[in-house]
Amino acid sequence: MRIVLLGAGGQLGTALTGRLVGQVLPLAKTALDVADGDRVQDVLMEAKPDLVINAAAYNFVDRAEDEPDLAFAVNALGPRYLAESCAYLEIPLVHVSTDYVFGAETERRLSYSETDLPGPLSEYARGKLAGEQFVQAACPRHYIIRTCGLYGQARSRGKGNFVETMLRLGRERESVSIVDDQCCTPTAASDLAAWISELIETHQYGLYHATNAGSTTWRELASAIFHLAEMKVEVNPITTTQFGAKARRPAFSVLDCSKLAMTIGHPLRPWQEALAEYLRIR
Repeated sequence: MRIVLLGAGGQLGTALTGRLVGQVLPLAKTALDVADGDRVQDVLMEAKPDLVINAAAYNFVDRAEDEPDLAFAVNALGPRYLAESCAYLEIPLVHVSTDYVFGAETERRLSYSETDLPGPLSEYARGKLAGEQFVQAACPRHYIIRTCGLYGQARSRGKGNFVETMLRLGRERESVSIVDDQCCTPTAASDLAAWISELIETHQYGLYHATNAGSTTWRELASAIFHLAEMKVEVNPITTTQFGAKARRPAFSVLDCSKLAMTIGHPLRPWQEALAEYLRIR
């Protein structure tokens, strides 16, 4: 299989490059800007892939509030152009999305399934949801994969991830203050890459939720990181309001991943196990 991988230098792209079976054509943003519709079609027609994976995104959640047009171009129009080109070439498209498409149900504490109604709260989230909708409308053979709290090693410099940020802060400080009223599921990029590689072999197209199992808050996750890394750092809980981020985040965005587990034939391992492995081998 010949696979075009967009966003190849990011955390998920790096993990996918080492996981996918077949000939992988990795494309970083410098090679193809997904928001350039004419260029997207030209590159894909020249590459002649059997499958396209879109792991490229504008992931600066707070900055998107000031750059909504740029965020929308990458997160919504980019997937549209890819979907249209893949439909023309009659090949499947894998598109990676986010738990942030949810959040409007402020009192919710039941994990979201693929059939639940989205309710995005930020410019970033609205663009990502629009990207999903464009893919669904334009490309019949699609896999849309929502994930959450991704962390992993990346070949290119990006915005980083929560785990690496905590490790850096743990080396610099004796205490940190971390939000404790947002519930989510941290997900290892290596695990997500493995699930994607398994999913594309099934030819069971559609929308999937894909995270490690379980849930936690960012404060609890920070405490787990410091414990596993044997760092003595005091973790103080704060509220989302106290943190004061520009973009609104979901208070609860835990995803029900039972559809994916059933499709690939095995459960998704707990976030604690994935985190412990990451910290051992990073």
